[in-house]
Amino acid sequence: MNIGIIGTGNMGSMLTHAFITSKAVKPSELFVTNRSIHKANDLKKISPEIHVLDTAKEIVKHCELVIVCIKPHEIHQLLTSLQTDFKPDQCLVSITSPVTVSQIESIVPCHVARIIPSITNLALHGVTLVSFGNHCSTEWQEKLINLFSHISKPTLISDEVTRISSDITSCGPAFFSFLLQKFINAAVEETSISTEQATLLAEEMIVGFGKLIEQKHFSLKTLQEKVCVKGGITGEGIKALESNIGDLFEKMIKKTHKKFGEEVNKISDQF
Repeated sequence: MNIGIIGTGNMGSMLTHAFITSKAVKPSELFVTNRSIHKANDLKKISPEIHVLDTAKEIVKHCELVIVCIKPHEIHQLLTSLQTDFKPDQCLVSITSPVTVSQIESIVPCHVARIIPSITNLALHGVTLVSFGNHCSTEWQEKLINLFSHISKPTLISDEVTRISSDITSCGPAFFSFLLQKFINAAVEETSISTEQATLLAEEMIVGFGKLIEQKHFSLKTLQEKVCVKGGITGEGIKALESNIGDLFEKMIKKTHKKFGEEVNKISDQF
């Protein structure tokens, strides 16, 4: 099956890397394009067998599955321009959260799904958030689940939890990377440890933490209980966190949802 990727920015490039690394797709089955074509050509450094095409129309012409990895406000114009190029037996996947599958189905005559990836998929881990269109066949649903199972754990979601699900899976790595860097900075400022050593220790800690959860040694709750001995040093640290964290995450979620709402309103006006 030929797979086309329109847009080779961060997510488009990540998916290309992940599909090839996981052997989910042969490089010769991948067709890519980008508005700045040199970014698409850069992907041939992964494998010379990748096909770089000049336009999105050419992608639709050559591929059974087309994955659109562009900004939300650009999707309506792109799909409108390609409306007559799609055939009913093709499948279109969008990776952007503000655009619903029903909005896409209102324009193109083919099978439609929304699959929101995460940067963690580059390591062939993490989740992809899946929503199928009303007219997406069982056959295409199975093909998509199988494809994305090579690089992630595909998880079906409903429209009403799209934003918070994306906050957790897609934005989460950036949020917790920010918090971990703050942890490292505080360690360096308050003690004599070097930035390099603190960073190494923190990175190894977070990798080990993930392995403990992945291998089901502990749940988040039981892991905290295991480390936090009553009256011990970790407990004092937890008290400090409890006293200072306040409603940090509630405020963060409100901010992301406000921005999401603004994007949804702009997209709705387009459609």
